[in-house]
Amino acid sequence: MTAHPALDLAAAVAEELADPGAAHLGPVTSHRQHLAHGLPGIALLHIERAAAGLGPWQRAHDWLAAASHEPFTTGPDSHPFYGAPAFAHTLACATDHLPGAYQGALATLDRQMAADVSRRVDAAHRRIDAGLLPALAEFDTIRGLTGYGAYLLRRNPGAAALRAVLDYCVRLTQPITHDGATVPGWWTETGPSGRPDDRFPGGHANNGMAHGIGGVLGLLALAARHGTFVDGHDEALGRILAWLDRWQEDTGRGPAWPYWVIRDELCSGRLTGSALQRPSWCYGTAGLARAQQLAALALGDTRRQVDAENALVAALSDPAQLKATTDNGLCHGVAGLTHIASRAADDARPSTVGQLRATIPALLAVVHPRGTDPAHAAKELVRDAERCPGLLDGAAGIALALLAPSTAVPPRYAWDACLLIA
Repeated sequence: MTAHPALDLAAAVAEELADPGAAHLGPVTSHRQHLAHGLPGIALLHIERAAAGLGPWQRAHDWLAAASHEPFTTGPDSHPFYGAPAFAHTLACATDHLPGAYQGALATLDRQMAADVSRRVDAAHRRIDAGLLPALAEFDTIRGLTGYGAYLLRRNPGAAALRAVLDYCVRLTQPITHDGATVPGWWTETGPSGRPDDRFPGGHANNGMAHGIGGVLGLLALAARHGTFVDGHDEALGRILAWLDRWQEDTGRGPAWPYWVIRDELCSGRLTGSALQRPSWCYGTAGLARAQQLAALALGDTRRQVDAENALVAALSDPAQLKATTDNGLCHGVAGLTHIASRAADDARPSTVGQLRATIPALLAVVHPRGTDPAHAAKELVRDAERCPGLLDGAAGIALALLAPSTAVPPRYAWDACLLIA
């Protein structure tokens, strides 16, 4: 019997997804190359379970073989969560635990990644030199250079390609002038989808971990913790933190940060939206609090670290914010909050570690209420018609998030490097 019924749910999900030839995959087959929705994310579940001694390695091998049955997209049409880079992350996780396995394939993928990074960094610097604003896909965690940096950091913290990404991130944080106003360097003319949006006249500054400056903060902080610095590194961290300080709101239960800032808000200096938003990994207080905790650890700023940890405790224990969280997934649901709480507690100060750990049982109980049959719940999760049973929104991600409270896999070798929270 596992320590918590939710961990039985994780085991039951793994059983439902045991065999790629027999599992109910639904729309996963049309997303084969996606880390977020496809086969690489399901392979991650079996890799991490095997590494923790909770399942056989053969299942991981079977899913890796299924994911690589056809050639992957490479070059400009790929990105950290799609194509060869997405598979590289999953294969690197397997290789971390099985050093003799897949080395040839991973070396090939590493060379492709280095070439992609060089091309993207050069294009980004040309864009900055021309005084143009970035697209979200240039820099974000899911599609952009921050996501490539996450991979490079876990593979080789001293790599020249990683330093090139970090140099770019430093430059991205420098303010620029656009249409007569001073805006942060990551200001984009589109909406959060990356497409023109009438609801965002003049564009916006995205704060999220998935598509905004939160991911850049996480990468710079984690690189510093690994001892990898570039010129202006600390100053870039400081500029992002100052931006978040400027737009911090008080919910009445603790601080929160908006998903984004629009042009009218930038000009007036005041937010027009509600402070009550879902706290999640992709957007909102949970992911940003973890990123700020990591930055504080990198900078040796104890006060900021405690403030970030207290903000996370408040978000994870506030009934109103939890009520706004209506999904159980990893990306923007309760499983993601559970995982963030666990990772943050691993690094927390003595004054807050107990409070962070105290939030976890209640979150686990939401994901899998006591008395619920885990086999039935797992079948429903895997067969959910509205989503793939993959990493970000589906059953595999939920099961992965439930592992952190029960295993001691070192963060450097964890599957969640792609999320920039460890």
